[in-house]
Amino acid sequence: MPPTSRNRGRAARAKEGHPELDVERLTSGWKRTEVRGGREWYVQPVSERQAVKSYTCPSCGREVPPASAHLVVWRADGVLGDQADLAARRHWHTHCWRTTNP
Repeated sequence: MPPTSRNRGRAARAKEGHPELDVERLTSGWKRTEVRGGREWYVQPVSERQAVKSYTCPSCGREVPPASAHLVVWRADGVLGDQADLAARRHWHTHCWRTTNP
């Protein structure tokens, strides 16, 4: 009986190679949509490791410092198109996003 992929050895699986990594697919898994104030928003978490720059939170006006987890938020239903919405994205403290209605 021929071996199945489940019971083949590591060497055999390693020879097959790995599929090309799709970065867009990996990162889009974290992105979600939320409806706030009658508008649809994309919300993407940023981990402490990914946060390398300082930003100003649009809700409280305080700094979102480097190495702090936060959210990147942009319109999902803007009239100017996806590129304009993405260019207008903002970095929010997680708490501020949860408690504010943009």
